[in-house]
Amino acid sequence: MRWSDLYVPTLRDDPADADAASHRLLVRGGFVRQLMAGHYSLLPLAVRVRAKVVGIVREEMDRIGAQEWLLPAMHPAEVWQKTGRWEAMGEEMFRLKDRKGADLALGMTHEEIVATAALELASYKQLPQTWYQFQTKFRDEPRPKSGLMRVREFTMKDAYSFDLDQAGLDRSFERNHGAYTRIFRRLGIPAIPVQASSGSMGGSTSIEFMSPTEAGEDLVAHCACGYAANIEKATSVVAAVEDAASSALPEPFDTPDAKTIDELAARHGVPADRQIKTLVYVLDGRLTLVLMRGDHGLVEQKLLDTMAARTLRPARPDEIRDALGASPGSLGAVGVAHLPVIADEALRGRRAMTTGANKDGVHLRGVDVGRDLAVGQWADLREVAVGEPCVVCGAALAVVRTVEVGHIFQLGTKYTEALGVTVLGPDGSRVTPVMGCYGIGVERAMAAVVEAHHDDAGIVWPVAVAPFEVAIVPIGGANEAVAAVVGSLYDGLRAQRVDVVLDDRDERPGVKFRDIELVGIPYRITVGPRGLAEGQVEVTVRETGGSTSVAVGEAVAYVRGLVADATVR
Repeated sequence: MRWSDLYVPTLRDDPADADAASHRLLVRGGFVRQLMAGHYSLLPLAVRVRAKVVGIVREEMDRIGAQEWLLPAMHPAEVWQKTGRWEAMGEEMFRLKDRKGADLALGMTHEEIVATAALELASYKQLPQTWYQFQTKFRDEPRPKSGLMRVREFTMKDAYSFDLDQAGLDRSFERNHGAYTRIFRRLGIPAIPVQASSGSMGGSTSIEFMSPTEAGEDLVAHCACGYAANIEKATSVVAAVEDAASSALPEPFDTPDAKTIDELAARHGVPADRQIKTLVYVLDGRLTLVLMRGDHGLVEQKLLDTMAARTLRPARPDEIRDALGASPGSLGAVGVAHLPVIADEALRGRRAMTTGANKDGVHLRGVDVGRDLAVGQWADLREVAVGEPCVVCGAALAVVRTVEVGHIFQLGTKYTEALGVTVLGPDGSRVTPVMGCYGIGVERAMAAVVEAHHDDAGIVWPVAVAPFEVAIVPIGGANEAVAAVVGSLYDGLRAQRVDVVLDDRDERPGVKFRDIELVGIPYRITVGPRGLAEGQVEVTVRETGGSTSVAVGEAVAYVRGLVADATVR
């Protein structure tokens, strides 16, 4: 490919709205352009990178015996209604009607659709099966941001396994886990496998592959011992607390100036860790009290998972007052018997605590949790904090910001049961297959590579996914000797199946060098009259900036060796 034939609209300055390195550099490097919020056009360089990402993913999926499908992107409502997710997916699902008035959706994911396809499975002898696809997904994100990191239209590699039993699913899950480990290593993405919530997908075991970046929206707690979990799933050791004896009954006291945890601590001397914070949520339409220690934060996903709820929202002030007779800031669960109460495990057994009295401007002290609160369910609901002891080894936990680059689930029979998928078992009875689900966002993977591989000059693509592996740059103006060597190198590298671009633009060397650094081509061969006078060309490595003079006759083999050595298999 000749650069003069390429469409690479590089920019001198960063886009004003870019909030992540990958967003900034993919726009500046001429890889993407935004059409509207959450929707991007992929330009020729990005299409080349995308094809290489897809190729690596496809190789690793084929390696574990998966078979490629292509399922429709537009779905009838009824298959989603059978699983209950037509309602549960809420506003993130793009919905429309056809000319006959039938309800349709643009696919967010394909569990229902692949389970429908699996209705033709007849016998246990056809299992296991793993099917995968590369398909466009649509999600009406409320706040698309960070370029390709969080969008509303993207390509997903989603795979689905079908097994006869849990033991088979465990084996499929491990095969896909191994494939994902190899995929991210080959792509150059530093990915940490962590325990995670299954969320709206359902099922049991859930592992996310998380890549550290300040542009990420997920927090991961991890320890040197190997423990790692998304903050939505993470837990830690809560230090034991010695409480004084509670009073015979909770004692009310006036707190007209204290409506928050901090105000109660500062103005009435009640430390946050001795307060009971009462939160009011609506879970699947039912008002519910959630009790937390005053210095602990609630993880809403843990609450959803614990209650197996589909929907969750904070209660409105009017709903709270109607139910409890007070406004937020004076709420408590003492004497409350008409609403469900769920409490965080950190409150279990606590005494001499302080909480709201359900009367504005009044709190209760001397509260004994076991005696005075009708807790209907206990659960780990709190958010882990940096430095808390690891549940495995007791060392201090670290918390890092990450982006999810892959997610694998054990779905069980949620979808096969709902869609009526059965096969004939070994004993002649009907058996419902168990499913697994395995996803990678292709464009997000591209962005994650850039987040992990860039510098002040631009992107530093790993060889395996670079738009071109080598750029040849002739300098010194029109020169027959230079042109002859450039042509020979170009033809020689192509013959060796090296992905090469010839920068034949009529531009100053500095402009060419800056563009090549910005778009991140791993190797540059500079050919000029001065070097040729000594029979040499200059080979520059993008990652290090180091240059080496190489004899003209050895340059093709030398560069081919660099590319081969840097390609992770």
